[in-house]
Amino acid sequence: MNEKLEPLEREAAEEYAGWFRALADATRIQIVSLLARRREPMTVGEIVAVVGIGQSTVSHHLKTLSEVRFVLVEHRGTSSLYRINDECVSCFPTAVDVVMGNPVPAMPACE
Repeated sequence: MNEKLEPLEREAAEEYAGWFRALADATRIQIVSLLARRREPMTVGEIVAVVGIGQSTVSHHLKTLSEVRFVLVEHRGTSSLYRINDECVSCFPTAVDVVMGNPVPAMPACE
């Protein structure tokens, strides 16, 4: 069987590229890992204390991660709490499969 192989659709490729860009920084990977392992919302100050970098840098990285929905933010009064977006993160291995041309497992909605 000679199937014509096509590249990934542009819209999907752009979304996956955004995910890969968001994780193309060691500090952002540390933050995602921390939030995923902690399993509870954290303030910027709590994240700063664990990761050991400045508040403005952590805030910048959290903004990048929230733009691609890896991290969700909840505002409580003057505080912002950050947590991992389990639904979106569970889509990421599927993104790698799709990009690499592997069979695609059932994928949860990544909203």
